[in-house]
This record gives sequence, structure tokens and C-alpha cells, in this order.
Amino acid sequence: MSSLDVAELVDRIWARDPTVWTGTDEAAWLGWLDEPGRMLERLGELESLERDFDDVVVLGMGGSSLAPEVLRRTFAVGRFHVLDTTHPSAVRALEAELDLERTLFVAASKSGTTLETRCQLDYFLDRGGTCAAITDPGSELEQHARERGFAWVVAGEPTIGGRYSALSPFGMVPAVLMGLDVRTLLERAAAMAEWCRLGDENPGAALGAQLGDGWAEGRDKICFEDTPGGIGLWIEQLLAESTGKEDKGLVPALGVSPEGIDRQPAAVRLDDPYDIGAEFFRWEFATAVAGSIMGLNPFNQPDVQAAKDRTTAILERGDVDLEPESSAEELFAQAREGDYIAILAFIDPARARELDPLVARARDTGCVVTYGLGPRYLHSTGQLHKGGPGSILALQVVDDLGDELEIPGRKFGFRRLISAQARGDFEALKERGRRVARVRLGEP
Repeated sequence: MSSLDVAELVDRIWARDPTVWTGTDEAAWLGWLDEPGRMLERLGELESLERDFDDVVVLGMGGSSLAPEVLRRTFAVGRFHVLDTTHPSAVRALEAELDLERTLFVAASKSGTTLETRCQLDYFLDRGGTCAAITDPGSELEQHARERGFAWVVAGEPTIGGRYSALSPFGMVPAVLMGLDVRTLLERAAAMAEWCRLGDENPGAALGAQLGDGWAEGRDKICFEDTPGGIGLWIEQLLAESTGKEDKGLVPALGVSPEGIDRQPAAVRLDDPYDIGAEFFRWEFATAVAGSIMGLNPFNQPDVQAAKDRTTAILERGDVDLEPESSAEELFAQAREGDYIAILAFIDPARARELDPLVARARDTGCVVTYGLGPRYLHSTGQLHKGGPGSILALQVVDDLGDELEIPGRKFGFRRLISAQARGDFEALKERGRRVARVRLGEP
């Protein structure tokens, strides 16, 4: 794009002009543009929240969990936990680590109906945990929290989608609970928002134009180095879920060399941990710009529901077997130039390092390799896998789920739930004509 084109695009984004994308409902999802300033005004409200607990656990998925997890890692916060898995081993391990009477469980869900979050909440409520909630006004979770006497409920901003919510209460309430200097973080985000109004030397627009122009040239793999705090987890969701639709997509390639005709480099700017507020906003603005160049709506996620619907149907019929199908070698043998391999692991997060040999074998194909833990990735890169380009080779990995862990008030437990989620996503990928295989962890 020319500098003149970029300047006009920036002006139209700030004017809330939906026609810079698809002219549908985009204007209703631009609350993130103003959120740094709005959250500075709400800081007193957040700092008054009850937080005299030994441990804090955020129960959430996708946009409700990734920013808190990145903040936790970036600032090396102890005794703060993010539970974004339904693997029974992980739930058991976390429970064993906590004094439940001295732990605050924060259920974070914009819709208030997120299946994983509500199941986690049901489980820990039954064990007597003190609970709080972050949710959009009027949600089912808000009503549930009021009825159950939660410690507090914080309202989210309804005009912000989940993956753009890092600087909203979904990221900033956890930041307060971690004891961070949230004012400094938000002030740097607000300063970046002002820079992103500029026609020239606009950090977000420049990055977005690079991403979009590179995509137009066939370089759809976005290669960047992660930070010690793992901001790549958050960037993965933002790029993949925002652009992975209509058979298009930017494929986040964390820690991958940018050398290759289908790749382009992108830099993360994080010289100081508190710059993360500015970096959240810069990437959000860049993704909005890239979405305009790509001619799509970066604020919807039309294919995420497919795996959810499959999961519900499988839970109802009870067919949750996860037998191996094909093999890694057979799948990798289908790799072509420009493809990427996604390793989708429904395993205990504590065993994630055991994926390393499989990742190394996948990289021997010369393709970009990505990997994510399920069900976390269903709320992150899952949109790209099903709605993006057909260049994906998807390898699902499962492990021994152990004994069932019952969920109070549900007809299924965590073992059956994660099995249904794995099977549901596998079926959804096959339905979309994706090349897929399923293996057990540690087996060929």
C-alpha cells in the first residue's frame, strides 16, 4: 500500500467505517480502539476488588485466558494460575497444589456460556472455592454469579471481541490481581493508541500494511521470535482467528525462520515488560489493517462453532473413542511447498515437551510447523485450521486421559469432555477436506 492509502485507511478505521473491511457488522466490534483510556478511568474500580487470597486461578479459554497467561509469564508471577484445559490430569494436579479455602477462582467468559469455563467453575464451586467473574453485562454467568453470591463481578465491554480484549477487564483484572503496575501498562497502551492515529510513522499501520502486502504476494506465514513471557501465544490467536477465513489466512509461525518464499518476518517490540500494553495495541491495530487489505472481517469467527457443535453431538451420543488414524509419516509424506503442519495435541499440558521429537520430524519436511494444546487452540488457531487456506496438514495427538473426573451437575466428566472435543475437531477438519491423522503421544 502507498503511504497515502495507509493514511486514508487509518482515518477510516478511527471513523468506525465498516466498509474498510466487508461493510457488515465491523463497526459494532471496535470498542478496543478506546479501551486503554476507558480502562484508565475504571482503574479505581478494579483496584478495589477483594483479592486477599494465597492463590488466584483464572478459569477461561481463548481471549479470556491467553492475555492473563502471557502477563503471568512476562512478570514471573507466582501463585497465579490460568486453567484453560479440560484434561483431567491437569485439573487434578492444579487442585492438589491449592488450599481451596485460600484460593480465588475467577471465571472469565464474555458470553458467560463457554462450556469449558462453566465446567471448571462447576467443579471448583462444588469444592467450596471462593469465586468471582468477569463477563459481559446481562450474561448467564453474571446472573449465576449474583445468585451464588460471588465475591465480585466485573463487567466486560460488549463492543470488544474476545481476542481483542487483552486491554479490557479480561486482561486488566488479572493484571491487578497479580499486583502489577496496571496504570503504567495502560498509559503505554494509550500512548500507542495515539501513535496509531498518525498517517505517517504509525507503528500499527506499518506492521499491518507489511502483513497484508506480504500476504498478497503469497507470503502468508508470519515468522516471529517469541518473548520469555510467551506473547506468541496471544499473537497466534489474534492473527489466526482474525484472518483465517474465506480460504485465506495469516499463519502465525512462532520461532520459525523467515527464509522461504511463503514466509515473512515480523518483529515483537518488548524492551521492557510494561511495554506489553503498547504491544497488545500495536498488534491489534495491525491485524485490523491487514484484514482490510485481505478483504475480510477480522472480528468474526464463523468456523469456530463447527467443532463446538460436533462436541455437543458427540457428548449426547456418548461415542468418544480416540483411536489412531493413519500415521505421522503418511501425513508428512503429503507435504507440498507452501503447506504447513499443525500439531494439535489433546494431552496433559505437563507433557508438552514430549511433543518435541514429533515437531522435529515434521520440520524435516521443510514446511512451517505450528503446534497447540487442545482444547486451548480451538479458541485460538482453530478458526484458521478450518476456515483458512487448505495448505494445512493437521496431526492430532492424544495421550492417556486416565480415570474420569466427574463434573457436578453434568452427565459427563472431564475425560469424556476432552475426548469429545478432540473427536469433534477431528471430524470438523475432515468435513472441511483437510488432510488429517491421529496418533498417540510417543507412538509412531
